[in-house]
Formats: sequence, structure tokens, C-alpha cells
Amino acid sequence: MKNRFLFLGIALISLTACKTTSLQVSNVQTQNNISINNELKNDEEFVKVINPYKEKLDKEMNQKISHTNVDLTKQGDNSNLGNLLADYTFDGADRWAKVNLQKNVDAALINIGGIRTTIGKGDILLKNVFEVMPFENEVIIVKMKGADLQGLFDYYAKNRVNNPVSHLYIETNNGLLSKTLINGQPVNPSQDYYIATSDYLALGGDNMKFFAKGESISTGIKLRDLFIEYFKNNSEIETKEDIRLNFIGEK
Repeated sequence: MKNRFLFLGIALISLTACKTTSLQVSNVQTQNNISINNELKNDEEFVKVINPYKEKLDKEMNQKISHTNVDLTKQGDNSNLGNLLADYTFDGADRWAKVNLQKNVDAALINIGGIRTTIGKGDILLKNVFEVMPFENEVIIVKMKGADLQGLFDYYAKNRVNNPVSHLYIETNNGLLSKTLINGQPVNPSQDYYIATSDYLALGGDNMKFFAKGESISTGIKLRDLFIEYFKNNSEIETKEDIRLNFIGEK
């Protein structure tokens, strides 16, 4: 009998615990939508606060750092801007490797998607480089066996994409590899090669999974900082439009 009452008591407590309480909205107020357009007035107090910082930033970003007599574009398999930035990546990484690894960099590879815009003929301003490279990507050196570089060449043969390279020559004929060179020489399968790229690509970005077979070495150098340095050190840009990617019979 006691057990029966105990059971009923537990059941009643359970039912009470499971009972839901209806919720009610206590107060609803409608508001007008504010359209963000040219008619929206500035907050004058806020403008006064930020103006000194804006003026300082504008002055810095509008400083001339170099000059080009031609438009620097990213179109085509061997674009002048792509080749230029790939060479800057190679040179900067090679300089770092000589000091820190006592090694030479053998080649460089960047992605065309990471170059966000072009640079028009005339003065090159600091802000132009930020527009070209708005990301905080780091220069990475990947140590790879020559045999594993076949994955890099196969990637280009399969995708035939204009990702800029430096000190590499990749030729395909109707989608098949016909010639591959690194530093002007055929690849030695047993040799170690040092390839400069971005951290994004070294981690497999743009489906570059072949880098996973290598050893990634961090340089601590930001790509954009490297580009700014090289533009500043070259008052007049000399472009290279040599053939590095040669996709014969494509499209």
C-alpha cells in the first residue's frame, strides 16, 4: 500500500515537472527601417573623432612607392603582374632561405585568385598594393623531393590555370605534360627542392594537395610586406612577359 502511494506521488511530481508554462511577449514596438544611402547624414561628432586618423591614413596610403610605364594586369597565362609578384615571392624567400636555412629557393608559386586587382599605368601608390593583396598571407617555403613535384606538374596539366610561377616552366600539349623544368633543368627525383608559396596554398588551398607531401617552413614574412618592399626598392617597374606556362592546344 505504501509503495502504491509512493508511486502515485512520484508520478504526480513528474507530471508537474513536465508541465510547460506559456510564454507571452510583454511589449512589441515597431521601428522604421533606416536606409543606408547618400542621404544619410554624418554624425558630426563621430566625424570629428575619426578625421585625424583618416587624414593620417590617407596620407600614408597615397604615398608614391614606384612607377610603371605599362598597365600591370593579371589576365593571361603569363600575366606581367603575375610574373612580377611570383618573382618577388621567389627573391624574398630565397634571401630569407640563404640566411636561415643556408639553402637556395628553387622556384615559387602563387595563386592568381590571391591577386585581387590590377595596377594601372603611372605612379604606384601604397594603397594599390593593399588593393592587389588585401590578405595577411605569409610566405612559406616547402621542402619537397623531386619525385613529389610530379603532383605540382600534374595539377597544372589537369587544371591549366594561370597561377603565376617563377623559375618553373610547365608545358602541356592537349592536356598532357610535354615538358617540365625547374631552374631551367629537368627535375631530379631524388633531389630536395625548396618551393616558395603562400601559407594558403601550402595548406592545400586551391586544391593544391601536392604540398602536403613536403615539409612546410615558416618565414614570418607577409606577402604584402614583401611586395611593398620590392616596389619601394624599384622606382621603375620592369615587367617580364616570358613564357612560363605554355598550354598548347588548350581551349
